[in-house]
Amino acid sequence: MLVLGIETSCDETAAAVVDERGAVRSDVIESQIRVHAPYGGIVPELASRDHLKNARPVIETALSRAGVALDEIAGIAVTSRPGLSGALLVGVQIARGLAFASELPLVGVDHLLGHLLAAFLVYPDVASAPPPAFPFVALLASGGHTALYRVDGPEHSQVRELGATRDDAAGEAFDKVAKLLGLGYPGGPVVDRLAHEGDPTRIELTAPMRAKNSLEFSFSGLKTSVARYVEQNGRPGNDQRLRDLCAAFQTRVVDALVHKTVVAATREGVSTIVFGGGVAANRQLRTQAARAAEKHGLSLCIPLPRACTDNAAMIAYAAVPRLLRGESDAAGLEVSPHTALPRVTRKGAGNR
Repeated sequence: MLVLGIETSCDETAAAVVDERGAVRSDVIESQIRVHAPYGGIVPELASRDHLKNARPVIETALSRAGVALDEIAGIAVTSRPGLSGALLVGVQIARGLAFASELPLVGVDHLLGHLLAAFLVYPDVASAPPPAFPFVALLASGGHTALYRVDGPEHSQVRELGATRDDAAGEAFDKVAKLLGLGYPGGPVVDRLAHEGDPTRIELTAPMRAKNSLEFSFSGLKTSVARYVEQNGRPGNDQRLRDLCAAFQTRVVDALVHKTVVAATREGVSTIVFGGGVAANRQLRTQAARAAEKHGLSLCIPLPRACTDNAAMIAYAAVPRLLRGESDAAGLEVSPHTALPRVTRKGAGNR
């Protein structure tokens, strides 16, 4: 069974063809980095316009690279939540049109569920590690979301939030710190590169809820700590001080993410941990997670970097269970800026 996936939740227009086992036949992504870079962040209206321009050629390219026509597809999957409402509408309307014209079933997919299942994707050009076994504890860390989940199966009803960020997401913190330091957008890859050339012990920064007996996260204090350092010492140039500051910031974030993931797995009594989302492409996070997993006797599964960032392959795969049951949302699929996964973490300050 081949599924066409479409993803337009934020600033990447993506389409992919995936089979029911997670084998990726094609995976096409058109990035909007150059569109948003001058503004230092994502401009929703510009994102929607760029999706409108790119959606058709991206979908056509995905089908062409997979070597299939639309009438060989068994179903269409599209991100319907969460995300930028205008951007989501572009993908959903195109998917509805394709489903209507081709008489194919259409399934709306929660973007977060896609990230949680990205570890099951298999790419033909890269040797893949065995997929994780249910149940597992998953850390989803991206520009818009940071949360820990217990995942007992591939559907919404089998996912339970254990703790999430009270304020900034981890990826958002990377971008804001990069902007503060004049490093441009997106900030994560630049901070990662500079951090590998720095010493994290030379600059003291606030640890983000590291010592709290909680599975929740908070990165606003760490971001403020970096801002205070710059205010007191001046913005560093392209020198060793910049690299040390990036290393100190990144280490605090990675320490919190890895530590709480291990704690969550221990509390839940599971032996497998999975990392997903754009921040999971961070080299220090991947290395430190591997060390922590080995130390605590846990199995670790992290998708390839290209499967960590937003993509349509994960959206296609997440739709498989519903398509196999013959379900379809074609009659009334709507978009929402909010995830369908139950949330337990309250935003803002308070008892931790």
